Amino acid sequence: MRRGEQPSSLHAAGGSGSAPAGAVKRVSVLGATGSVGQSTLDLIGRNPNLFKVVALTAKHNCERLAELAIRHGAELAVVAEEAQYEDLKQRLAGSGIEAAAGMAGLIEAALRPADCVMAGIMGAAGLRPTLAAVSQGRRVALANKECLVSAGELFMEAVRQAGTELIPVDSEHSAAFQAIAGAAPDSIERIVLTASGGPFRTWSLEQLARATPSEALRHPNWSMGPKITVDSATLMNKGLELIEAYHLFRIEADKLEIVVHPQSIIHALVGYRDGSMLAQLSSPDMRTPIALSLAWPQRMTAPTKRLDLVELAQLSFERPDEQRFQAIGLARQVMRRAGMAPAVLNAANEIAVEAFLAGRLGFLQIAQLVAETLAQGEACGLLGESTALDGVLETDAAARRLALNLLERGRLPGAA
Repeated sequence: MRRGEQPSSLHAAGGSGSAPAGAVKRVSVLGATGSVGQSTLDLIGRNPNLFKVVALTAKHNCERLAELAIRHGAELAVVAEEAQYEDLKQRLAGSGIEAAAGMAGLIEAALRPADCVMAGIMGAAGLRPTLAAVSQGRRVALANKECLVSAGELFMEAVRQAGTELIPVDSEHSAAFQAIAGAAPDSIERIVLTASGGPFRTWSLEQLARATPSEALRHPNWSMGPKITVDSATLMNKGLELIEAYHLFRIEADKLEIVVHPQSIIHALVGYRDGSMLAQLSSPDMRTPIALSLAWPQRMTAPTKRLDLVELAQLSFERPDEQRFQAIGLARQVMRRAGMAPAVLNAANEIAVEAFLAGRLGFLQIAQLVAETLAQGEACGLLGESTALDGVLETDAAARRLALNLLERGRLPGAA
């Protein structure tokens, strides 16, 4: 497929794998105890006549996983940490719900026949299960960034080969998906993703250097997990979304833009060659894009705040300051570099965010550690091409080791 062509899976009114209109949809949720997973189950629980829960997975929270599995009548519950298997099995005793653990269990959950799989496992750990879900050739609601950031070409080729209907769940990509809505690829001039700017939008470099984890976790608009909240504070989240959009919409890198929109009401805009610009607006609540991914091409009721444009009164926009927030520039560099550079960026960023949250790294040093890992990775040949999942995962692991080594050696200015 040539760059600029749109994969049909992103434009189908209802892919070949979708359940017939009016039928109860079988849904599995990978990452059920995370914020996306719990929002998904909130919507499913409000619409028991529309959905049947098939499989639920969690990393290690057996108590919450078992509670959700029993409440929603799941067929299978899987905990990623194998040491938690007996605990999960005991909690499900007498419920009739199957229990499994480890990567084999996650893949079993992803392969359990379903009309839609919500892919919400965070990090590289979600790659194998999400690819397994893709192989069903039905619908995957994609909330895992790493599939596209670390393995974009490989992942999208798997989607095309299986004929899978891929619906993006990130609010920005969902918005762009809606604004494109089957438009001819050559009619699109640009896609603009919006960013809230995070809690530090107006902070100086001097203030950013002293920013604490507790301050970074106070997002002004969204309620999310700690890792993605810190990514929003550094604007790395927006950089990763550029890479995702590059693969999802098969658009040239120079047609992708970011604009800071503090109110988080407009989530993306699509500009067309006739001068039109279409935008999707909604309150900052992940249940809106999740509802779309579950019900598309129909719309389902979601308990989200309705917009009152008169009450809003004003929507404002700014250009992102890439001097203070260097993550966007790093993401653009690796997007153009391609190969394994995005995988290295993503892996280094995960290590850097963990170190920041643990008090081992300053806020500005998150981007510094990512940049240094990329530079060292280039020097040792880590950024080359890889056409297999094992190669992607090996690169991810090597990049994490490299970032940890740099962190341990204190090679960054001011590192703790």
